[in-house]
Amino acid sequence: MSTAPLRARWLGRVPYREALALQQALFDHGHEQHLLLLEHDHVFTYGPHADLDTNLRCEPAAVGADFVKVKRGGDITYHGPGQLVGYPIVNLPNVKGSLQHVNAVEDLLIDTLTELGVPDAGRLPDYPGVWVDVNGPEPRKIAAIGVRLKGGRTMHGFALNLTTDMRYMREHIVACGIADRPVTSLSEEGVDASMEQVVDILVRLAADRWGGGAVDRHDVQWQHRTADLTPFSRGEGPGEKVTFRPRSHARLEAAGVTEGLQIESRKPDWLRPKVDLNAEVVSLKKTMRELSLVTVCEDAGCPNLSECWSDGTATFMVLGERCTRACGFCLVDTRKPLGPEADEPQRVAEAVDRLGLDHAVLTMVARDDLADGGMAHIAACVEAIRLRRPATRVETLISDAKGSLDSLELLFAVRPDVLNHNVETVPRLQRAVRPSAGYARSLAVLSWAKKAGLVTKSSLMVGVGETDDEVVATLADLAGIGCDIVTIGQYLRPTTHHLPVSRWAEPDEFARWKQIGEALGIGHVEASPLTRSSYHAKQAAESVTTPVTLS
Repeated sequence: MSTAPLRARWLGRVPYREALALQQALFDHGHEQHLLLLEHDHVFTYGPHADLDTNLRCEPAAVGADFVKVKRGGDITYHGPGQLVGYPIVNLPNVKGSLQHVNAVEDLLIDTLTELGVPDAGRLPDYPGVWVDVNGPEPRKIAAIGVRLKGGRTMHGFALNLTTDMRYMREHIVACGIADRPVTSLSEEGVDASMEQVVDILVRLAADRWGGGAVDRHDVQWQHRTADLTPFSRGEGPGEKVTFRPRSHARLEAAGVTEGLQIESRKPDWLRPKVDLNAEVVSLKKTMRELSLVTVCEDAGCPNLSECWSDGTATFMVLGERCTRACGFCLVDTRKPLGPEADEPQRVAEAVDRLGLDHAVLTMVARDDLADGGMAHIAACVEAIRLRRPATRVETLISDAKGSLDSLELLFAVRPDVLNHNVETVPRLQRAVRPSAGYARSLAVLSWAKKAGLVTKSSLMVGVGETDDEVVATLADLAGIGCDIVTIGQYLRPTTHHLPVSRWAEPDEFARWKQIGEALGIGHVEASPLTRSSYHAKQAAESVTTPVTLS
């Protein structure tokens, strides 16, 4: 039994391939106890010994299901909406075979069902999984189990039917290869329990088994409501520019000169950047104008512009300035994007060469309008820079490409020196902060990049309503998948239609998060109020070692 807490995460609806990437990364790189809980889109999965000729009765695509081969025991099984899927990625140093772990997972489900009031839940001799009415005339399978155990660490897990569409298991496959026994669900057994109620019970019982009774639980939002979104994310455009409360606000208010202004609490002194328009900065600005390029440093009003540019680092925004998403924290043009400019890679490379940059960062707006999410264009920019100036390190800060591994591999193939993709915030706030993205998907993108052997990087903001525990939990998740670099900075509200600033985090808090993140295993954490994704990017990249590809 572990003395470390069980890190339990409710991730919502997650495509199977993304969840597989995440649990594989936690299996490969993590050392803590994790329990991923989620629902899947319709998918059939099968182990290496599955009898598909006999047990697959449909064309998966014809019934709207994905079809994935996995490294686990068992035959073919189904996952889909209304089914609770759990992946315990835990350490079992005293277990030499998987049977004990299978029994432990079965016990967890049996205890959960018993607490829910399901009568006679248990095991059926010679049949895997968990059954109801095991002593009655017609036992029925309610949960499937398939696990992998290697080196004392587990992955894969269980699927418990709550309100599942049972046609997928009765008509389209022979579930788990068992043709002579029926399958069932909680709803068919007359048990009215919500997914959240079942998760609450299961997490508590799982913590006793794998966390010594201690649990670090964090959930993505259970219900998605339009009211949770900012006006900007609802399509109402930007609001008024935010004016920060000056020292003389009370006197000005008394004089009536603040009427109509959107006033926020005054910025603390540590959020006041020092801008130095030196020769390097002026030269870079001139080059950008001559080559019709955009740096996110200028476009986003980054407080560290002069420091980074003077240090030989710049961040180029490619693929235009119009985004197909409207996140609650970002002031960006959401009009229909224009097509990619074919000569942009060469212009970016020329700018990098002219300026003699040691470290170039390529960032992008989300381009969901493009079949590959813009990844081929980013890859072309990387190759153009390398051809023009081979010594320059290239970092790419990308969108999630809607979770398409095929698209992401177009970029992975040119092997950027750093692959950066931001989780932005803690699990609970994902919906409000970036409604078109997802926590599990972002972790999957980083996991795929890590598996490809790339240095991985991510970032989160503070000051949008998160707690300290949630920041630490997010750092633990990033450490668990082997993320090499993390940046943490203070959120600043761009307009009144964006998320409000919940608080100003103090410098010593950032120092503490850096210490915690690196203690968890992240190679480099850059954390300060003015830190942004590309701040000290060159130094961070130099401080970590490129990992080897895992098989």
